[in-house]
This record gives sequence, structure tokens and C-alpha cells, in this order.
Amino acid sequence: MTRDEAMALLKSHIKADNLISHMTAVEAAMRAYARRFGEDEDKWALAGLLHDIDYEECPQLETHSLKAAEMLAAAGLPGDLCHAVKAHNEHHGVPREDLLSRALFAVDELTGFIVAVALVRPSRKLADVEPKSVKKKMKDKSFAAAVNREQLVTSAEELGVDFTEHVTIVLDAMKAIAGELGL
Repeated sequence: MTRDEAMALLKSHIKADNLISHMTAVEAAMRAYARRFGEDEDKWALAGLLHDIDYEECPQLETHSLKAAEMLAAAGLPGDLCHAVKAHNEHHGVPREDLLSRALFAVDELTGFIVAVALVRPSRKLADVEPKSVKKKMKDKSFAAAVNREQLVTSAEELGVDFTEHVTIVLDAMKAIAGELGL
């Protein structure tokens, strides 16, 4: 599946611009991690771009990502990509035994947290966010309170990447597409 085909599929299921932006940010971070680990960049990017394709139809934790994996399998995407999509929702207890699954889980929440950090900067720009800014905001429990800080850290550990390096990889990937993200 090409990126254009994936984007058309995504837009046939997702209408909210902020959700499309989130998925695009995860796509960029997944491409960066694929490059770092010497994996298939296009496949990893597709996993990021399409991981929440069912969210508007199935936002409940009990069903979210299961339907997405079914949709992506029906579209002919590889089994390991579909597995990673299922595994990114901890609610299902699907093991993350491969790098693709671990990376998707690790970057998903972090991209949203980084966006929140950018939006409270005076400029509202990713260019003004540094890894130390992200780590500092993590200490403020009232900031983006719904984000599980422990999960942000342990998912990087599960991926085998130092947390500061993890933030840097994801932030740099997002900065590279800041215009597309409107940040």
C-alpha cells in the first residue's frame, strides 16, 4: 500500500483533523525509528499512519485497535503490522514481542504529549520545544494529566532506548513535519 492509498483509506474513516495530525506525527516517529533500527521505513510509517484508523468508530478501549487490525488485514497489510496495531492498546493484553509493536506503543502517547508541550509555548511551535522541556513538563502532574508518565518511560525502556534519546528521536521526527502538523 502506498502512502497516498493509506491516506485515502484513513480519510475514509477519520474526519477529525486533530486525529489525522496525531496519526501523521506517529507516522513520522515510526519512520525515524525504522531508520534507526534498519527496518522497513514504509511499513513502519504505515503502521503509524493507520494505527488509530478505527478510533472514530470504536473509541472504547474494549474494541479500539481490534477493528483497526481487522480493517488493515482486509486491506492486505502484513500480519506483523496488524499485530502492532492491536498491541498498541494495552487493554487487549496483546504482547509486544517485536520492535515494530514496541516502537508503535512507545511513540503513540509521546507524540500527543509533545504536541501539548508545544501548544503551551508562547510561539506554539515545535521548533521551540527541546527534550528537556518535555521532561520538565512530565514532572508537572497537572499538565496533560491523562498521560501516563510511567508508561512513557517504561515503553522507551521496553524498546531498549534511553528516555532522553527517545524524546529526541520523536521530537526531531515531528519537527521535520511541523508545517504539516500546523506546529
